[in-house]
Amino acid sequence: MFKRFGLWAIMNIAVVVTISIIMSVLGVEPYLNEYGLNYQALMIFCLIWGMVGSFISLRMSKFMAKRGMGVQIVDENGQYGNLVRTIHRLATSANLPKMPEVGVFESQEVNAFATGPSKSNSLVAVSTGLLATMNDDEVEGVLGHEIAHIANGDMVTMTLVQGVVNAFVMFFARIAAFALQNVLRGDDEESSVGGLSYMITTFAFEILFGFLGMFITSWFSRIREYSADLGGAQLAGRTKMIAALKKLDSIHERGVFDKNSQNMSAFKIDSKPTGFRAMLSTHPRLSDRIARLESYQA
Repeated sequence: MFKRFGLWAIMNIAVVVTISIIMSVLGVEPYLNEYGLNYQALMIFCLIWGMVGSFISLRMSKFMAKRGMGVQIVDENGQYGNLVRTIHRLATSANLPKMPEVGVFESQEVNAFATGPSKSNSLVAVSTGLLATMNDDEVEGVLGHEIAHIANGDMVTMTLVQGVVNAFVMFFARIAAFALQNVLRGDDEESSVGGLSYMITTFAFEILFGFLGMFITSWFSRIREYSADLGGAQLAGRTKMIAALKKLDSIHERGVFDKNSQNMSAFKIDSKPTGFRAMLSTHPRLSDRIARLESYQA
């Protein structure tokens, strides 16, 4: 526990120090002063915090995935040699500049994911539950989908989207908090905007705008999932990609998934989201993905 807390603390200190240095170099002045908001300084402040924080998280993604999920790196000479060879073959077909690391982690859930800061520094990890549940063709369909994510640069793309959304959330939250404080202050010129009340108001608006921002990032993520399905079909074959999605759908129908959640872990899928869940889901409905692939003509 102490080691995990120490790593978390070091990472956060590094983020704060890095951002402080960048702001000093750029000469960013305090965005809130006695005259009100300095919008230029505020925008730079928010962009730096939003983007730098997202990219540091991206840079740490492989390390955090290995530590958090207990991923064990495997090679061609061991028990999972066929898995490694399949991933390397798909990565070669996708023209990746460097073979991704291949990992396996212990879990009964049907789960697989790709992560990493770049196409030449990536990781594909698969759960033991997925390997035990799916046949070779279905596994290859899943792996094709994950390799397509790497080839499409989706990790970097989503980091950029999230960074921009974070920046706008911070920007508008501070403007809204400043405006609300001014309204509440009324004609009392002696009281100033700022302090604890401003921080609390800003935090409340960040929660509100952050929730609204999730609709944007989720929508964009669903678009990337369709692209990864298409890429998986091109790499592994449309039949294998469809078979993998149908197996996931059948797993959901049988109730063979995480009993504590309606979300299946493979591709981080929510099989049949409706209403707000559909708008906030990072993945389209499985039926929609299957139908789109079935209509696709290679």
